Amino acid sequence: MTVNMTKGQAISLQKNDGGSLTAVRMGLGWQAAPRRGLFGSRTREIDLDASAVLFADKQPVDVVFFRHLVSDDGSVRHTGDNLVGGVGQGGDDEAILVDLARIPVHIDQIVFTVNSFTGQTFQEVQNAFCRLVDETNGQELARYTLAG
Repeated sequence: MTVNMTKGQAISLQKNDGGSLTAVRMGLGWQAAPRRGLFGSRTREIDLDASAVLFADKQPVDVVFFRHLVSDDGSVRHTGDNLVGGVGQGGDDEAILVDLARIPVHIDQIVFTVNSFTGQTFQEVQNAFCRLVDETNGQELARYTLAG
């Protein structure tokens, strides 16, 4: 069952059956919002970017993003930059994979971020979301709808 998250909400990622998560994926999807122009409506290319920041004792120690695709320890991997969105037709356009078993013990938090590389606000994007998926079975655990 998916948890639809709200801004500032925290959730537990413990499995109901007592098992533990071993691998998760943060997926990011979006489509450019149509805009009215002199010759009808068009869409503007929008480049959203997913990142993961690894923390130890409240200090950032590593960042995974489109220019640094793999964490220094190899436990977190960005699958690559999508420059325009909409490729997944409602699915993930960018993804960050986390092998929880390989996370070093000093890492106590991973924060996922989304930013607009091309500078648009989230109001200029349609169907933008980020979600957390159990990579072992494809079950969506949580979803956050990005809105301006």
